[in-house]
Amino acid sequence: MVVKILSAATIGLDVFKIEVEVDITNSLPQISIIGLGDAAISEAKERLKLAIKNSAYSFPQTKVVINLAPADLKKEGAAYDLAMAAGILTKEGVILNEPNNIAFIGELSLDGSIKPVHGVLPIVFGLKNLGIKKVIIPYENLKEASFAENIEILGAKNLCEVVNHLNTGEPLQTIKQNIDDFITMDKEYGTDFKYIKGQKFAKRALEIAAAGAHNVLMAGSPGSGKTLLAKAFPSILPPLSKDEAIEITKIYSIAGLLDYNNPLISERPIRAPHHSASAAGIIGGGSNPKPGEITLAHRGVLFLDEMPEFPRSVLEVLRQPVEDGEVTISRAQTSIKYPANFILLGAMNPCPCGFLGDKKVECKCSEFQINRYRNKLSGPLLDRIDIHIDVPRLDEDELLEQNTEAESSIEVRKRVTRAREIQLERYKSEREKGEKIFTNSELNPKLIRKYCNLKTDAKEMLKNASKTFNLSARGFDRILKISRTIADLDEKEDILASHIAQALQFRGYGGV
Repeated sequence: MVVKILSAATIGLDVFKIEVEVDITNSLPQISIIGLGDAAISEAKERLKLAIKNSAYSFPQTKVVINLAPADLKKEGAAYDLAMAAGILTKEGVILNEPNNIAFIGELSLDGSIKPVHGVLPIVFGLKNLGIKKVIIPYENLKEASFAENIEILGAKNLCEVVNHLNTGEPLQTIKQNIDDFITMDKEYGTDFKYIKGQKFAKRALEIAAAGAHNVLMAGSPGSGKTLLAKAFPSILPPLSKDEAIEITKIYSIAGLLDYNNPLISERPIRAPHHSASAAGIIGGGSNPKPGEITLAHRGVLFLDEMPEFPRSVLEVLRQPVEDGEVTISRAQTSIKYPANFILLGAMNPCPCGFLGDKKVECKCSEFQINRYRNKLSGPLLDRIDIHIDVPRLDEDELLEQNTEAESSIEVRKRVTRAREIQLERYKSEREKGEKIFTNSELNPKLIRKYCNLKTDAKEMLKNASKTFNLSARGFDRILKISRTIADLDEKEDILASHIAQALQFRGYGGV
């Protein structure tokens, strides 16, 4: 009789139930593993033999056939070791009863201990949705999986503990943690707005960007404070919701970037790849594509310092994710969709030497050099960046100023959080219809017309601006979305002319 043990596979963030089928035939002793596994699964033959032997159990002296079903689904990694061992031991009669509705996840060491694996959190949530009631996982993954509800999660240190639990009911380790205990509203950051001198215009732009999740491009001379502002930007972002924290933690679990002792991602991520990063590194890649930088920045910030130094081909791959909030990676055998809803924060010099428009240092670049440098950022990409601002160099008086009344990041964060709450409530009905709308930056043209209500004088101002600056349709919509965010910060239901005027400034018309 064939023994069937449950496990799971991940493709992207999707989880699929895997049946590990084990049978024994009268033939020369060997192990045959079938079912479209990779090299790590093929190598499991030796791990299984020695792990079972060193746990003081006997290994079958006949041919063991293991099938990972469904056979047309690619399986990768060593997470199926524990399920295969449980199947063999059940077939041998060491495990007295075939485990029903229990999934097994874990890699076996040669001494029978169970090693941690990547992707446990999404696997546990996925198995719960598939109706599995109980999961046995490596002990070191227990904290990571402890945030899942309505499913029994047990941690085992070695194969003997699993056998004893299944045969005698000997308890395994279990942990339950509350996400709320890890998320704080008033966290203080090392880089705070109150420590940044001057730059009130840039700070206001970043406040609007944080409130509506708008993309920002900062241009200014070297040393003007662009990178410092970017480092301080996460300090004004609203705290993560429980759902967002779980969503981000799932991504980092798949990517293998979790700390097993502190596994919950409780702060909005900020990713700052070097300009030598490849397109695959930015959007994700591999035979079974793993998350790239834009997915690791989901619900957080992707900071591109010295943006024109990135290869144009790398920057152009950002166009679709910036617009859609997700990225689809296609391979010959599969197509995987990852979330990529991030705030793009870019910084650049105004010219190759960096001093175009500087008050003190003369620019030495020719017009051709300046145009070639700026043309590294294509028009379609720039059109997808909502806010364009100039960050001028501070003068001596501003640098020497000892202003103790500068607004702190916590104060700004409170306004940003209130604006986000207004947006969440406003778009609640849209989410109930299936639209994934949480912030103003995610509004589509249809919803812009519905929610961006303009006063008469605001309509007239926007009409004149459209003629003067020759706004594209996308640029027109982005002005409305920025204005909607400014109105939310002012807690106004309708968009006023003053909101339109501010939005035009932050789009770089008359500025960058």
